[in-house]
Amino acid sequence: MPDNRRNLAILFFTMVVVMMGFGMVIPILPFYIIQFGAGGSAMGLLMATYAVMQFIFSPIWGGISDRIGRKPVLMIGVLGNAIAQILFGFSTELWMLIAARVIAGVLSSATLPTAMAYIGDSTAEKDRGGGMGIIGAAMGVGMVLGPGIAGWMATYSLSAPFFLAAGLSLLALVFILLTLPESLPLDKRTLSGTRISGPQLRELWQALFSPIGFLLILAFLVSFGLTNFESVFGLYANAQYDYGPQQVGWLLTFIGLISAIVQGGLTGPFTRRWGEATVIKISLFGSAVGFALMTLADSIFTVLLTTGFFVISNAMLRPAVSALISKRATIGQGVAMGLNNASMSLGRSVGPLWAGFIYDLNLVYPYWSGAVIMLVGFVFSLFKLKSEPAVQIEGSQSQVAD
Repeated sequence: MPDNRRNLAILFFTMVVVMMGFGMVIPILPFYIIQFGAGGSAMGLLMATYAVMQFIFSPIWGGISDRIGRKPVLMIGVLGNAIAQILFGFSTELWMLIAARVIAGVLSSATLPTAMAYIGDSTAEKDRGGGMGIIGAAMGVGMVLGPGIAGWMATYSLSAPFFLAAGLSLLALVFILLTLPESLPLDKRTLSGTRISGPQLRELWQALFSPIGFLLILAFLVSFGLTNFESVFGLYANAQYDYGPQQVGWLLTFIGLISAIVQGGLTGPFTRRWGEATVIKISLFGSAVGFALMTLADSIFTVLLTTGFFVISNAMLRPAVSALISKRATIGQGVAMGLNNASMSLGRSVGPLWAGFIYDLNLVYPYWSGAVIMLVGFVFSLFKLKSEPAVQIEGSQSQVAD
């Protein structure tokens, strides 16, 4: 157990570093966009570029980790993140930002599905939700540190935070290399002759008719809806409240802190007590209400109150969906988590493009559309998840296997 806690700590730190780099982008990128004379559509394009690359390459990395093991793939992802951050820091034009985002999406997309697969390898089913919650909490901590540090450092230089993120990525690489053991034994790896396909569109389509099918659709809807908040938040705060990088950074720090606390402290106990399906339903409904409430905020107090409610409602949603996919997967954990991440990446690809487009029409439209999307997911979950209780997971898997 001590070794397992150490391994979880290394994965935690790794995901903190990766998400910190992502978190640094959000408060700074809008002001890059403003400097270049662009608007919401350009912001959506930049956010979508990263997600498209993740959609294409996450399943590839998941399949590769099933073949060669989790550790080397994690190292590739962390090294790629460092390279992308350095390139981002040197960007002086819009096309350079896009190029850096492409590289980040291609290489750093190896980290999340592989970390999730590592959890799947090394935890019992009853602890899977808590393990996924640890990863979710790490992402939340990264989103706490990244925006706050970026907002503070942006008062001196917009590029400085990215060089710091690159250095921390290299430190995480050293930790993985020297101290993280491999979680996938040789006898459980897929054959080296097995073909690893691109975005696995056929596999994703086939998976839609398996026990994890609705969950993959839900992963897409969750990411699509959430990016209606994330992708234009900096532009929205600047236009609506005249906030600069520092204020946006601190707001995102507040959001990330709440998310980390909820995911790390409540996901495991709540999913063990009520099951992932119930947690998903409650989170979807709360997220829909939270989206609507955020459009009513007109002061710093109400901004904190409404965004806090939204984040509390939304925080457990992604790890609960991921845990349920992991439990019901009848394929390799790496492939299953790759498909999960691909579904989320597809949502993050379409969502920012949509949010950026409708933001240029009216700055509150992304929030209302997010509310509608979460509400649709909630309604469908009442029917689709009701017939798939956690106690029937093992039977459902064997049924599909037959």
